[in-house]
Amino acid sequence: MTQSPSAAERSRMASRFGLSDRIFATPGARRLVGRIEEGLERVETELSQELHSTDALVDATSRYLYEAGGKRVRPMLALLAAQLGDGATTEVITAAKALELTHLGSLYHDDVMDGADRRRGVASAHEVWGNSIAILTGDLLFSRASVMMAQLGKRAMELQAQTFERLVLGQMHETIGAQPGDEPVAFYIQVLADKTGSLIAAAAQAGALFSGADQRYHEPLRQFGEKVGVSFQLMDDVIDLSADPAETGKVPGTDLRAGVPTMPYLLLDELDPVLKSRIDAGVERIAAGADPSVLDDEMAALRDHEATARTRELAEAWTREAIALLDALPRGGVREALTRFAESLVDRSS
Repeated sequence: MTQSPSAAERSRMASRFGLSDRIFATPGARRLVGRIEEGLERVETELSQELHSTDALVDATSRYLYEAGGKRVRPMLALLAAQLGDGATTEVITAAKALELTHLGSLYHDDVMDGADRRRGVASAHEVWGNSIAILTGDLLFSRASVMMAQLGKRAMELQAQTFERLVLGQMHETIGAQPGDEPVAFYIQVLADKTGSLIAAAAQAGALFSGADQRYHEPLRQFGEKVGVSFQLMDDVIDLSADPAETGKVPGTDLRAGVPTMPYLLLDELDPVLKSRIDAGVERIAAGADPSVLDDEMAALRDHEATARTRELAEAWTREAIALLDALPRGGVREALTRFAESLVDRSS
């Protein structure tokens, strides 16, 4: 009989992959730990191999953000969903790797477009090699992900292409901003659904699809992943204002200082137009060459503002909606773990 993992083993997984072991707090969920950890170790090992190149520059740039860390949220979700079918099949592992590479590629591009100088506690790739190399590295990772998905057939390629289209649309809409006639908050939520939710949704779909899970579970898992993604990003908006750069790997308020709207900022339209105007003025000064520290006081004020508290509440509401979708799944360890997976993403320190 297979033994349940010890508390030390569960703690090791939490430490390695950055997710709280409260995901596996119930007896049913604890029985999954060994299978999930084994799958994650396979993903890690094979990703490291996939990212290796005999070209020294390509090897350095493509491995850079991967080696800086990351929670491997998408592979974790794919592996959890796969437990509703045949588990971590070779096809599930391949899809999980491809989606993680797609996520990594998007980070290289995001940092260039946002002008972010830090990512995962290290200098962003464009700070090290310049914009062109960072963009090309992202493109390279996208191409490798597509090659992996192509190995799985037409349905996998459709999933990859549809997800990539939404990632691009989300970034495009974030770049141009809400247009006349758009409701800013609803517009922003759609951006989050496209930029973040679509890829997490794809991970949930892939886990079910490539493990042979019952077709009835596919759509609830897709919707679950998308809502979890929106909640995750809303919490990132809160965490972006954290006073502790060691926690975020970025300077507090990085997105806002770069002129990228976040939910707390958008809510200031209703709650505090004066503070919003001060932030706008500071962003203009930074764009004209001023030091980003000119917004330190405003970032501190926004961190403790009702707008940020409301953003946290909104993230929690999206998490509740995501968890409600799990009613379509059979009771047991997978459903319990997915519930706590969603809760762990929103219940992060800020």
